[in-house]
This record gives sequence, structure tokens and C-alpha cells, in this order.
Amino acid sequence: MKSLADCRLYTFVDTAYLHGRDPVETTRALCDGGSDLIQLRAKGEPLEVVLQMARRLLPITRAAGVRLVINDYFALAQNVGADVCHLGQEDFFDAGYTRVETLRKSTGHPEIGLSTHSPEQALRAMAAGADYLAVGPVWATGTKPTASPVTLDYVRWASTQIDRPWFAIGGINLDRLDAVVEAGATRICVVSAILQSADIAASCREFLRRLG
Repeated sequence: MKSLADCRLYTFVDTAYLHGRDPVETTRALCDGGSDLIQLRAKGEPLEVVLQMARRLLPITRAAGVRLVINDYFALAQNVGADVCHLGQEDFFDAGYTRVETLRKSTGHPEIGLSTHSPEQALRAMAAGADYLAVGPVWATGTKPTASPVTLDYVRWASTQIDRPWFAIGGINLDRLDAVVEAGATRICVVSAILQSADIAASCREFLRRLG
């Protein structure tokens, strides 16, 4: 499994964008395409459904040397032995946490990524000890319809000020990829542009090829 610093492509099994596709086959395609991290995002699904899905996906990602990320549910991530849990500002800081080690306690696992939408939030997330940061949404996106775009200005700031792995996220597609790379991003999260493609694995490979 690559270090986070060497990861480039962060993809998703998002139940809102599967449109009838099997999550297991989708995960295999994402792994075959070269994804470094795959997040299970299942907004609105019962916790038991998310748990069962995570248990089905983890053997696939482990065999491929890819990190499985659980969105939102830290206890579930620990329970299934997922590699990473991704939390929003409201899931972490608004819940009263200030350090990731307080949440992880003595286990040291899983790794924790935090969403950030401004330089102030990024500085706070770094001080909290997050393993990686998500920077976005760079552009308006259907996955976060109420979130205001942070624009490429925040990406440019991140490229010189964030001291650990970070991933640009939000509205990134092949048409916009060059702009976000020119702004300083070396790692990206892609949701709909990959999940809505006819060939998921080929789409992943094209993003990686264009990343350079």
C-alpha cells in the first residue's frame, strides 16, 4: 500500500451515483484503474447497510493495495478494520474533538482525513493532526449542492501552506483537470466524472495519465 504522500487518485463508491451498478464490481473497476483510495459514501443508507457494504468491499481493496475510506462513520470504520475514515468539519470539530488521537485513542487506526473549505479550516485540521486534508469544493458539485465553491484560489494557497498530503475535490473532471493541476494540486478526488463514465477503469487511467 502506498504512503499517502505517494497517492494521487482518490475515487468513490457513492451510492447516489451507482445508478444500479454493483458496488463490488465498481470497486474492482476502480482498483483496476489505479485508484489509490476508494471512499464508501452512502448518505441516507441505514448503518447496517453501510456496514455490510464495507465488509464486502474491504477484501477487494486490501487485495489491490488500495485504502478503503469510510465516510462519516468512525466507529464503523474501526469495527470493520477500514484503513481510513473521512470526516467533515461538523463530524469532528462540531462534535467537540480537537485532536485526531482523542478519537482514535490508543489504537492509532484508522487514518483520519478532514474536509476543509478555507485556509482557517486547513490550519485547524493540521493542528488537529489529520493524516490528510480535502480541499474543496473547488467548483460547484452535485455531491455537495449547498456548499459554496472555494475556487482555485484556495488550491493555490494549499499548494504552499499545507504541510501534509491533501486532495483537491469538487467538480473536477477532465476538462478542468489542467486548471486544478496548474493551481498546484498533485492529488485529486473524483466522484461523478468517473462513476458516470461508461468504463470506470479506463476513466481512472485517463485521469492518472493526465495528472502526469
